[in-house]
Amino acid sequence: MNNITDRLTALDYGIVLAYLVILAIIGYRASKPQKGHTDETLFLANKSLGWASIGFNMWGTNVGPSMLLAFASIGYSTGIVAINFDWYAFVFLFLLAIVFAPKYLAANVSTMPEFMGQRYGESTQTILAWYALIKILISWLSLGLFAGGFLVRQILGIPMWQSVIVLVLFAGLFAYTGGLKAIARVNVFQMILLIGVSLTLTILGINKVGGLEAVYQKAPAGYWNLIHSASDTKYPWPAILLGYPVAAIAFFCTDQSMVQSVLGARNLEQGQLGVNFIGWLKILSLPLFILPGILCFILFPNLNDPAEAYMTMVTNLFPPGMNGLVIVVLIAVLVGTIGSSLNSLSTVFTMDVYARKINPNASNQQLIKVGRMTVVVGCLFAILMALAIDSIKGLNLFDVFQSVLGFIAPPLSVVFLLTVFWKRTTRTAVNTVLSAGSAFSLGVGILYLWVLPPDEYPFWPHYLLLSFAIFAVLLIKAILISVLDKNPSIYTPVTSTTTAILKPTQRVWIAWIALIVIMVGLYLVFY
Repeated sequence: MNNITDRLTALDYGIVLAYLVILAIIGYRASKPQKGHTDETLFLANKSLGWASIGFNMWGTNVGPSMLLAFASIGYSTGIVAINFDWYAFVFLFLLAIVFAPKYLAANVSTMPEFMGQRYGESTQTILAWYALIKILISWLSLGLFAGGFLVRQILGIPMWQSVIVLVLFAGLFAYTGGLKAIARVNVFQMILLIGVSLTLTILGINKVGGLEAVYQKAPAGYWNLIHSASDTKYPWPAILLGYPVAAIAFFCTDQSMVQSVLGARNLEQGQLGVNFIGWLKILSLPLFILPGILCFILFPNLNDPAEAYMTMVTNLFPPGMNGLVIVVLIAVLVGTIGSSLNSLSTVFTMDVYARKINPNASNQQLIKVGRMTVVVGCLFAILMALAIDSIKGLNLFDVFQSVLGFIAPPLSVVFLLTVFWKRTTRTAVNTVLSAGSAFSLGVGILYLWVLPPDEYPFWPHYLLLSFAIFAVLLIKAILISVLDKNPSIYTPVTSTTTAILKPTQRVWIAWIALIVIMVGLYLVFY
């Protein structure tokens, strides 16, 4: 693979510079308080986000730097099967929009720990707050920054420490100065750029192969199947059907970094339409991320590493003058993911730890100051962790992203599902699952990933099936604890802190029915 820096022209540098200037202007304008709104906060964009900003911001958070590599790599080696991780998500986005979001917004909370704290008390909120902070620091910031630094190092040939420092400082700037509002505005601009550049790459690849019909004929027949047999070692259909929902519920319905955009919605309808919008955007993962990998397999079938598929397409198909756009897109996905993660980190620490435990009488300006300090500390921690991860030899990070989430997710999925759907759930059950259950789930994950890895010990089931089994064990455990509790402490609504739970409007139902029909149709076409 050729180094892209060898092909940069003056036009490329001009494009990158223009992008950075536009980005700075958008972020600065979004960061300025509106006239008459001197009490604006850093965390939820003053409940001002519309459906487009919510959808683009959630998508920008989701489309991390690893997706360009990982999805193209999987497309190169196995075809479209990995698109299940995006298309199947519409079921759980629907669950967020119709079931979870109304309860979150009615509770008038800033964080997921605060929502659970309203129901089960201070102990639950504290446990979940620290769990959320560790999860954001490790799974979002550190792994995401390392993935971005790895990609930038691969493309530009600069040392990892330079890559991660520049990337995290640039992303942290928006979280520090403007919070969620600035990040959401910036992500709208960046995701439109991402669509344009990746779609251009796909079109160039299709033309190079000889048209869509030629692409279909030249790729292996199995590359166009969404559903693989139960005997498939990489993506068997039972693993996706049962295991993926465990991670998806935790990721889309309970994760602060994803849900925070909905909490910042102008109203419930805008939040529900925003979640619907990301469902439509996820359809684009096929032409934007998976198809370039399939096209690369047809055009360049002898790559040493499938992870080079996306950049192989870039360096061979983009004419001089367009490579600057690729660098722009890389910055875009990095700023989207890392910026949203930093804002979520500062929100959870400020609202659930500082304002509740350290300084309950803090003013709004004090909260903003602490939130910004948290962003700075988060940046430093992420840099150190990314460099530490880089020092581990032989670690293929992109192959373990989904499995790591699969072991983090079960406790969160269990407690949030029971909280929303079963009023008999007790505080003891929730706290036990969040503490002992998390230790059990993460312990199994450590055994699976490092102590007894499946490539050396083949007795393990697929990691998604293993995640589902852990989920089932914790769910049964929580139900038994709740049922057998002789002095149960269960949720009683507090009218002073909650408002009425609104029902979806006609516009919301029309949007969701349309998306469901399209998604079912796509599965029937690519079955």
